[in-house]
Amino acid sequence: MPQIKIRGIETEKIRKLSKPLIDELAMLTQSPRDYFTLEVIHSTFVMDGEVVRGYPFVEIAWFDRGQEIQDQVAQVISRLINEAGYPNVDIIFTILEEARYYENGQHY
Repeated sequence: MPQIKIRGIETEKIRKLSKPLIDELAMLTQSPRDYFTLEVIHSTFVMDGEVVRGYPFVEIAWFDRGQEIQDQVAQVISRLINEAGYPNVDIIFTILEEARYYENGQHY
């Protein structure tokens, strides 16, 4: 169920790291691989009237798994993105509430 949205990184680089990323996160969170969604958001970054290179930013929406697991997930994502050629990356977690998350009209 973790929904991972990435911007500021080329789709081809995300495509290449997608398998090891999901493999490691599935093991860390003890979740099936098919629970994860990975979306690359194409954005145009602008500064001072010019189009500029984007800054890597990752958003993760999920049910709370505790600070320790969250820290480990952030470390895995950071490492893989750093290895893909991006020395910096920001990661933000959004904690979803089960009663507010619906699948096919039914909440968890």
